[in-house]
Amino acid sequence: MQIAILLYDRFTALDAVGPYETLSRLPGAETVFVAERPGPVRNDSGSLGLVAEKSLAEVVSPDIVVVPGGPPEAVGPHLKGGPVLDWLRTVDVMTTWTTSVCTGSLLLGAAGLLNGRRATSHWLALDELRGFGATPTAERVVVDHKYVTAAGVSSGIDMGLALLGEIAGDRHAESVQLLMEYDPQPPYDAGSPHKAPADLVEHLRARGVPQG
Repeated sequence: MQIAILLYDRFTALDAVGPYETLSRLPGAETVFVAERPGPVRNDSGSLGLVAEKSLAEVVSPDIVVVPGGPPEAVGPHLKGGPVLDWLRTVDVMTTWTTSVCTGSLLLGAAGLLNGRRATSHWLALDELRGFGATPTAERVVVDHKYVTAAGVSSGIDMGLALLGEIAGDRHAESVQLLMEYDPQPPYDAGSPHKAPADLVEHLRARGVPQG
């Protein structure tokens, strides 16, 4: 089973690494980082890079595709068309699961893959999904047929575990969760716009810069 994780300039690192840490533990998994060209790809801060082992042209029939998000200056240029969207449309014909984390769902939407489907994204970008014919939902992980979208950044771990359960069974997913010791107990209860202080939500909404 080949799992292709897309990289592009200024992607959000945890959007890619979270699903990698979970899905790479599928029995028989071959996980490959892929970009327009092989080589290092920098994240949105520029201080961290991951290495794309293969180009888009070299990965033609992955079983699972993971599309991470990024800030508007990273995602925006690809929404207008180009190699990334062309690749997504092409490989989607072959995938068993096509997935995204955070604003990566905008790329799926721009590729025409979410039309008529329920999907999620970072809460600051959620309404943008309507422009691609999708029905936005604020759920943390949304499964609509073979399309699995996750909300902001950290939800990529949840998405990976949910997909593990679908493919390899609950017991295997629980084992991976336990080995990762993924037991979130954050020091603040401000991880969603429904829980965070209203003034903080409005402050960030006014900035309008979804990350990941």
